[in-house]
Amino acid sequence: MIGGSGLLGRRVTRQAQLAGHRVVATFHTHVPSITGVDWHMVDIRCRDDVTALALRMRPDVVINAAYRQSDWATTADGGTHVALAAAAIGARLVHVSSDAVFSGAAISYDETHQPDPTTPYGAAKAAAETAVKGITPSAVIARTSLIIGDGDSPQERLVHALASGAVTGALYTDDVRCPVDVTDLASALLELAASSHTGVHHVAGADAVSRYELGVLIARRDGLDQAALPAGRRADTDLPGAVDVRLDSTRTQARLTTRLRGARDFLAPTPT
Repeated sequence: MIGGSGLLGRRVTRQAQLAGHRVVATFHTHVPSITGVDWHMVDIRCRDDVTALALRMRPDVVINAAYRQSDWATTADGGTHVALAAAAIGARLVHVSSDAVFSGAAISYDETHQPDPTTPYGAAKAAAETAVKGITPSAVIARTSLIIGDGDSPQERLVHALASGAVTGALYTDDVRCPVDVTDLASALLELAASSHTGVHHVAGADAVSRYELGVLIARRDGLDQAALPAGRRADTDLPGAVDVRLDSTRTQARLTTRLRGARDFLAPTPT
């Protein structure tokens, strides 16, 4: 597991362990408090280090969820280095990509749409996809959207901070994505890893919701005052990047037993 210390990486490692797999995972700065995992500090910007770890551990499957939004070397070059290392040992590769590869010009995006990024991060993700396709054609490229956890995702932390007044800002009513539950996503990635499927797969939630609606759903689940959440319009700002990007995961869902729930489903309050 490359990027095992992140929100998604931690969930993948736990689920892989529960399934009885031996798990080797990488981190960059801090070792997560997950026991039973063979942790290794690796900077994926260094090709030799990534290759050396692969040759030493020789995993059957490599899942790469590592990225840094502001660092081309990690997201693009690092993704290339992981693909080269997986190819060197003949490992199955699942590369996690993002809806940031799209501009939002289309109404929705299925796997046949070609990337047209408008930000450096989106361009880095698109470059990594191109490298993976060329180096390991049998790999799975899993594009996803906003990842929501059990309170520990950036979006959830932002909602809590806005509701409490700890930070100022707004949740945009016109900024639309297809959020996915981190447990659903981790299960889908492991399922794809065990399959014979190849190529691009969209692995996002079933619901297209705005950042504001997502914030309201999080507030309701967590018992926060949703009236305290400030609303705004992304179109009224000069923020770069796509505004409305909706991943169509229909094809992938038909191949999976894992259900990719929508935000209105997985963020519904638990009955008491």
